[in-house]
Amino acid sequence: MSELEVLESIFPDFIASSTDQSESFLKFEIPVELGEPSDVILINDTADSDALTLSLTSLPPLLLHIVLSATYPTHDPPGVSVRSNHSWLPPPLLMRLESMLRDMWTPGEGVLYDWVEFIRGGRFLASLELLSLPSGALKIRHPSPQHLKSLLAAYDDSARFASFSQGSYPCAVCLTTIKGSKCLQLSCTHIFCRSCLFDYWSLCITEGNVEKLGCPDPECVKNGRESSEEEIARVVSEQAVQRWRWLKEKIMFEKDPSLVHCPMAFCQAPVPKPPDSESDAGGDRLRICPACSFSFCGFCKRTWHGAVQDCPISHAETIVLEYLSLEDDSPERHAMELRFGKIILRKLAARYQEEQLNKKWLAASTMACPGCSLNIEKSLGCNHMTCARCKMHFCYRCGSKLTPSDPYIHFSTPGQRCYSKLFDFVSEDHEWVPFN
Repeated sequence: MSELEVLESIFPDFIASSTDQSESFLKFEIPVELGEPSDVILINDTADSDALTLSLTSLPPLLLHIVLSATYPTHDPPGVSVRSNHSWLPPPLLMRLESMLRDMWTPGEGVLYDWVEFIRGGRFLASLELLSLPSGALKIRHPSPQHLKSLLAAYDDSARFASFSQGSYPCAVCLTTIKGSKCLQLSCTHIFCRSCLFDYWSLCITEGNVEKLGCPDPECVKNGRESSEEEIARVVSEQAVQRWRWLKEKIMFEKDPSLVHCPMAFCQAPVPKPPDSESDAGGDRLRICPACSFSFCGFCKRTWHGAVQDCPISHAETIVLEYLSLEDDSPERHAMELRFGKIILRKLAARYQEEQLNKKWLAASTMACPGCSLNIEKSLGCNHMTCARCKMHFCYRCGSKLTPSDPYIHFSTPGQRCYSKLFDFVSEDHEWVPFN
């Protein structure tokens, strides 16, 4: 078997050849496999700018045009010229690589296999002094690093997908080995078949358990790892994705009563309360939509009118308070109803009274998280609380922040306000009494 036939049997995807009577013209397209993810640093060789860094497992192929004379391999080496896809390797280095390949030939011995392995395994990178020690990062100079970064990242993604699709992997749910093209590898590196993920995620979305929508692996379930929207959209239908978004938003509003919807009809995104807002100056009313950047008042839902200007809602509250202070059949009350509308005033009054009752209940039955101000109610257990939204550790009795590494020192240090009061108990008259 000739050297070319051996190469075609080992690397069928690398070689395309055409032969005439006198010479053989070969074309090798050899991808550069880095193995484990490696840092690649792109440096602008024409201007001073910050270097770009990305992690890759492969580089675009090098194209080898080879001419085999009739006297190869006995007397003459192969003629070779090298090009790089996307021009990621500059011409001076390509010329050095051509010289290295010719120097690898020994009279009387074939050298084509050594060339393929020298390039495919990336050994030529060290010979071209592209690897920086001791980190082992690959440094590439290019006139447009940003453009080259997108090309290298796109090729690496396509190469990893092609390699993944050709393999077979065991699914931990159905316990069968399935072709990679019918599987999905999650960001946590666990692999499952698409059919099992579809059944599991669709059931979670249908039943409203979107907080469990993640990797089915027991370790990931224990850690509460959630899947990204991109992963979910690759498995379930678009209708299921829309329901998933709606449920996530609903849960977010339930956990944070201060969230409001953006008033723009085309947006409607949830807008959180700004951090470190100044309530006395009216800054707590300012909302800036993270989706469309619309600035508006969180009370009246109109374009932001500034902290100094009075909000229309504040006038409405004054009218309601005056209305509630009047007797039911008084002439003043009838006059207000004629002026503003009886139904409107009664709705505003009912809403105001409901809000006051909610505020009273929250003040009496909950404790605000010192980290994000989320109101939390304790039904049983100890006074060490962990906020479900911001993960802040705090004391339910006094509202103090606790040290995450040792939260119980707050209850075990003599002289502290909550010393020896980790637990409360209910007395016979159903009032909460601290346990000393």
